[in-house]
Amino acid sequence: MTYKLIDGKAISDQIKSEIAEEVKQMIANGQKQPHLAVIIVGHDGGSETYVAHKVKSCEQVGFKSTRIAFEDDVTEEVLLAEIDKLNRDPDIDGFIVQLPLPKHISEEKVIEAIDYRKDVDGFHPVNVGRMVIGLPCFVSATPSGILELLKRYDIPTSGKNCVVIGRSNIVGKPVALLMMQKAYPGDATVTVCHSRTKNLKEICLQADIIIAALGSPEFLKADMVKEGAVIIDVGTTRVPSSETKSGFRLKGDVAFEEVAPKASYITPVPGGVGPMTIISLLRNTLLAAKKTIY
Repeated sequence: MTYKLIDGKAISDQIKSEIAEEVKQMIANGQKQPHLAVIIVGHDGGSETYVAHKVKSCEQVGFKSTRIAFEDDVTEEVLLAEIDKLNRDPDIDGFIVQLPLPKHISEEKVIEAIDYRKDVDGFHPVNVGRMVIGLPCFVSATPSGILELLKRYDIPTSGKNCVVIGRSNIVGKPVALLMMQKAYPGDATVTVCHSRTKNLKEICLQADIIIAALGSPEFLKADMVKEGAVIIDVGTTRVPSSETKSGFRLKGDVAFEEVAPKASYITPVPGGVGPMTIISLLRNTLLAAKKTIY
């Protein structure tokens, strides 16, 4: 079977130009420039790279962005005070606190301290709750990016068997809920599998759509996939590699070379779901600036 590659990079570039156009219109109509703030704690390499990408993407679409950095010994109190300041700043439309945080800071407290109307990461319990019951809300970045890819490639989801491997609060649970909503993409029959699932292979073989989000490199093999399935690979694990300058490469949760020939559509890693996550953040910030949700 010849598969179609789902090109997240191309789609994200397309959406960036759509957002940039909309921002131009807003400014031409006398509205203020959308403004995203990012708080980063410490010097985690991955987090610093993500934040740099986010700041650069804001520039590309005409947003204002603010980067607020703290050392990793910052107290929870100081961090919560900064969040309170951003909540009350009328110029900030949306902001995120880059996770993970140092051990002495409660991520739960931090997420709940963010005003849900500015929570463009979509992690606040109010946004999560509204998503569960199908109300307008900020949907977290990765699930939102996955749905956008399915939509842009016109991949049918109604009545399809969708298997989600992974049950994290950031990807597995929300994407499963979104795939079963009365909407497009959605209306699928969803099975959530995880480390305790028995007969995982049999369940995957029934799937028209597999969303692999478990963080285990090349976990999904060809013998777990039926002909013509749509494969969405959310995994991004850094594995050592002698072929790259950096000494490592990104591997997805899908054994791409062996699974791709059986798939109708498949996302690569990198360049599939990854580029879409920043897009979702930009779209949420635009929605926050236009006050269209709350």
